[in-house]
Amino acid sequence: MEPRSAAAAGKDFPYTARTTCYVEVHEDGTVTHGGGHAAYERAVAGKSRLFAVWPGEWSSHLFVIDDLDEYAKAHGIKHDEERTGLKEHVHDVQWEPNPYGESSPRSPYLSVSVTLDCGCEIHDLRTFAAQMKAQQGWDVATSGGWGSSGAPGGKREYSLRVRRRSLTG
Repeated sequence: MEPRSAAAAGKDFPYTARTTCYVEVHEDGTVTHGGGHAAYERAVAGKSRLFAVWPGEWSSHLFVIDDLDEYAKAHGIKHDEERTGLKEHVHDVQWEPNPYGESSPRSPYLSVSVTLDCGCEIHDLRTFAAQMKAQQGWDVATSGGWGSSGAPGGKREYSLRVRRRSLTG
């Protein structure tokens, strides 16, 4: 039986779901688990093939990762503006402490309200965190909750946590 095609599922394939397990079959027949940038590079070079096991309720399904470009976009290896909502440019960011967030001065993180005056929207916090680390030195927490508010089609305000020592301005 041949594995199913991840490409056939399109953008609905759960590339980044916690329950998706990656299996890499190397050209010498060695089988390893995991994914990431190195596995992507080997697959692009033809040195391995990537597969994903996606557990269902009663059984698991095996998929061949046959759209490596979509895999790379989903994992942030290649930038995808549609998926992240973020252009690759220096963001025009306004921020202030969130009056409804964590207020303990001993907490290493500060809850902040952020608006992007450059027209971008945050759909993927990890991508925004990486961009802000590179652009302003911020350490944005990606393991906790975050959210946004605002009218559809209007400017959005984002609530997130940033390491206090990394904030400037």
